[in-house]
Amino acid sequence: MRFRVVGAGVVAAGAVLVAGAPALADDVRGEQQPVIDTLELPRAWRATRGGGVTVAVLDSGVDSLHRDLAGSVTVGRDFTKGANPPGVRPLRLHGTYMASLIAGHGHGPGGSRGVIGVAPEAEILSVRVILEDEERGFRVFNTHPRFENVVARGIRYAVDKGADVINLSLSKELPTREERAAIGYAISRSVVLVAAAGNDGARGGGAGHEAPYSYPAAFPGVVAVGATDRRLRRATFSNGNSSVVVAAPGVDIMGAGPGDQYWIGRGTSQATALVSGVAALIKAKYPEMSPPLVARALTASATDRPPGGYDTGTGFGVVNARRALAEAARLARHTETATGGQAQDPAYPVGGGASAPVQVVARDRDRAHAYVAVAAVAAGGALASVAAMYLLVRRVRRAHSPQDA
Repeated sequence: MRFRVVGAGVVAAGAVLVAGAPALADDVRGEQQPVIDTLELPRAWRATRGGGVTVAVLDSGVDSLHRDLAGSVTVGRDFTKGANPPGVRPLRLHGTYMASLIAGHGHGPGGSRGVIGVAPEAEILSVRVILEDEERGFRVFNTHPRFENVVARGIRYAVDKGADVINLSLSKELPTREERAAIGYAISRSVVLVAAAGNDGARGGGAGHEAPYSYPAAFPGVVAVGATDRRLRRATFSNGNSSVVVAAPGVDIMGAGPGDQYWIGRGTSQATALVSGVAALIKAKYPEMSPPLVARALTASATDRPPGGYDTGTGFGVVNARRALAEAARLARHTETATGGQAQDPAYPVGGGASAPVQVVARDRDRAHAYVAVAAVAAGGALASVAAMYLLVRRVRRAHSPQDA
């Protein structure tokens, strides 16, 4: 099985970076500024800040008491229970980090200090489905059969708890049938799934930097996210393969850690959390928008598009929150299915079943009369030919009959 925390090698940036900093520009927010600018978040926030949306973070757990997340986190089910020895508390490093990038609301005057997430008014549902590498039960979790489908069960749980977006900053090499079915279940209920493409890009060979597929990112219907560096080019570690849909910044990303700490790290995990935040903004503004249309809004509005419009490193380009909301507004004016009397009923197979008889809408009477006349002449000619052949045969027979003596 072996799940991996994608981007687990985060580097602690210090316990608290804000001591003595100005109220409007602490060290944390300053470190976030490149991401804020790349995604054009201030302009996106004029339309929505993610209020009313729930993002399920399927991860290692979230510190709901962190000052930049307090009041925004619901702690859900722990599907890893029994992997750690009794009495061992989860570390919740990676999950807190991801949640802060999605829905951190900062702290201090006007929330101007600490981590600001892409959708700062969104709610987080924490669902624990992985362990940190450093946790004592890590080996048990990654080898015992009863933990094989924890992500599939976590997805179904999040859907049933009302999640609008599910963030999956994790990966595994081999998929299961249960995971694919859970993804279908989520999509059928209009839940957007965003997953990390993986951090094995440096192992990929060839000019295209192809790397192994990671799951659940490589499942159809999931928005698979690659990471870019500060120049918005594919980060060297980011997997390059045809599952990648879009990309987002994934190098030197500031986020929150348990106990009011802050972290700087790199990985497709971080990029995935940023894209989940943008998806949350779209769902907040257009709650009825289906997952395929949300994905369309993300891809059609992406910036730094590769030559030809797509490549396996950054997909259709780098996600941009402002442009994605503008594209979603355009898409929201249209329906996904045709309407009207002549539209195909999706409940029936095309060209069969309960389809109605084809009705003739217009008749060309002059042409029909001409066809009838031609047919009549042809029929008359055929009859005349038969009659002539009959008379010819009778004459031949008479010519060869015996004469009277």
